[in-house]
Amino acid sequence: MSQVPAARRALAVLRLLAGSAGPLPASSIARSLDLPRSSTYHLLTAMAEDGFVSYLPEERRWGLGVGAFEIGSAYLRHGPLERLARPLLHRLVDSVGEIAQLGVLHGAETLYLLKEQPRRHATLVTDVGVRIPAQLTASGRSMLAHLPAAQVRALFPGPFVDRTGHGPSSLRELRRELAEEARRGWSVEDGYVTEGFASIAACSFDHTGHPTAAVTVTFRREKRPENTWPQLATRVRATAAELTTRLGGHIPQR
Repeated sequence: MSQVPAARRALAVLRLLAGSAGPLPASSIARSLDLPRSSTYHLLTAMAEDGFVSYLPEERRWGLGVGAFEIGSAYLRHGPLERLARPLLHRLVDSVGEIAQLGVLHGAETLYLLKEQPRRHATLVTDVGVRIPAQLTASGRSMLAHLPAAQVRALFPGPFVDRTGHGPSSLRELRRELAEEARRGWSVEDGYVTEGFASIAACSFDHTGHPTAAVTVTFRREKRPENTWPQLATRVRATAAELTTRLGGHIPQR
């Protein structure tokens, strides 16, 4: 247990470097983490020997090493997001009797990673691996609603595409919808992707409060009147919140 403080300091260094815009001087690392300079140099040297950080002599700065990249790559190979979310989607499907999906942002598109559905349910366009313009999907907008305005503007510089003639057709319209959905805590898509189908989505967050994924339920519009949507949204938000907890994340304060 005597090594636990050192391990925590090493993890703090990795988090700091991962969250910075570029490599940092040792003095900045020591100051940010409230560590003695001598201890910081010893720690960085030990981490460099194992490849988790690297020293850039010309810049006199420290950055992430190949070891950190290997850990990150292994994390992606294990598919942790899908593994953590799958049982939650199973329970959501059992609870509401509708299709449930997990999506992430892929640039200006929603990429679907998981889909769970009841038996004898209609097949949707939004299957696993499919990408749809993010502004048209409830899952995409639930994540966009928690991004900085400048980032949203950068993602949508040109003309907006549509599938059914519905949905935001300009950045101004999109911003208006995102602001409303951010206040409400969930997003809705009504025939933007497939005529006759609607979706409700809520966002999950990582440890920095950044939008990581979205949980969505999709249903035939004729089966569920609009006045029942808030109740369904409560179930979706609860699932998204549980995924946030499993990710070690937190919902950002607006």
